[in-house]
Amino acid sequence: MNDFTITIYCFVDDYLQIAGKKAAAKRKASDAEIITTALVSARYFGGNLSAASGYMQQHQKCRMPHKSNFNRMLHRLGETIAAIFLALGDCLKQLNTTGEYVIDSFPVAVCRNIRINRCRLLEGEAYRGYNVSKREYFYGFKVEVIATAGGLPVSYFIVAGSVHDGRALQAMHLDLPPESSLYGDSAYTNYEVEDLLAECEQVSLLTQRKSNSKRKDSPAMDYIKAVMRKRIETTFSEIEAAFPRTIHAVTPQGFLLKIVLFLFAYTINKCI
Repeated sequence: MNDFTITIYCFVDDYLQIAGKKAAAKRKASDAEIITTALVSARYFGGNLSAASGYMQQHQKCRMPHKSNFNRMLHRLGETIAAIFLALGDCLKQLNTTGEYVIDSFPVAVCRNIRINRCRLLEGEAYRGYNVSKREYFYGFKVEVIATAGGLPVSYFIVAGSVHDGRALQAMHLDLPPESSLYGDSAYTNYEVEDLLAECEQVSLLTQRKSNSKRKDSPAMDYIKAVMRKRIETTFSEIEAAFPRTIHAVTPQGFLLKIVLFLFAYTINKCI
């Protein structure tokens, strides 16, 4: 845990210095310490910020602000956290010499189905989605993730639970290197998007074909696509293993921020 904490702090602090972002001089904790504490909470404390703050005070000798002030500071750094993750993703893309990526999604429920009518965090049928792998409905968000063939997330896109994967793909900014291959399941099948990506961005979208598909694959290609998708399913299992039984948040923005922190903490832990 100590090595993870120090590594995160150095990485975040270096990024903030390069970006030219300076915190107020009179603050107890710097931006790097706030972000580091949040990532430590996602990696080791199930997203419990108070427990992570206590660890940072006792073992890293950091001066942590009061809980309410800490939360306000963390929310103000939400865009910065997302920018740091994208910067890390760009570095991983440069190191990914194979040019192979996988896209898939996993659901994150804000509450159990029986509590939907009493949920104060979200409202509306747009957040009611269906989890095909578990054959059950959920109420919350769907996280679209693009990962390397080795299972390292490089990009994400969070949508409401009812949004279909194909529609989410159209709204995403892929930003993959030219000559890359992007593997996905049949839910991402869209011939128009495939042609546009191949023509405009030189990216091959390789989705698993349905039995009635107009563009059928050879048995060899079908096997390659199935093998490529297995790694990202393992990645999702490892990410969700760090989730608590319920993610505590008071606002939708806070809930989304914690999802990003879990994803970020997993990625940087795999890079160490």
